[in-house]
Amino acid sequence: MVAHATSADKSRRANLASLIVFGTAFGFVEAAVVYYLRALIRFDSNYAISSYKTWLNLGFITFVSPKHPLLMSGHVSDVEVTRESATIVMLACVSFIAARAWRARIGAFMVSFACWDLTYYVFLKILDNWPSSFFTRDVYFLIPVTWIGPVITPIVICTVMLILGIKLYLDPSTKT
Repeated sequence: MVAHATSADKSRRANLASLIVFGTAFGFVEAAVVYYLRALIRFDSNYAISSYKTWLNLGFITFVSPKHPLLMSGHVSDVEVTRESATIVMLACVSFIAARAWRARIGAFMVSFACWDLTYYVFLKILDNWPSSFFTRDVYFLIPVTWIGPVITPIVICTVMLILGIKLYLDPSTKT
């Protein structure tokens, strides 16, 4: 016996597709911002953080406090931290709108976040031919301290987030 998709299932899948498109478009916006920042700071191939205090080193992610601003100045770095915060707020708002149940909202957040971060690397490769490998060091995030490590780390984490997020979002026991 073949189960037929209900209108609720079709709506949920359409919303999931919208979350994926939103995350992908946002990935391009993020890559464009980073492309511009790199042009302004004359970034060449890798982040040079020569002097920092290590808060926690997990091997695949290291949490540090650089002794000097990573960007052109402390003010530009502060603006970047605020932009990162706004990004998380926007992803959370889209996720809140995408579902009624908290479990589905968490799934929506995971999907949009994962698509954003995964496509960010795809678009940076297209725009700037960066990263050169999955093991190129990157600065992932600046909140509450700077997160650094190889590019493969967010790719693996976001792939898992995408799979789990889709499962949570499409779970028929939650109403979206």
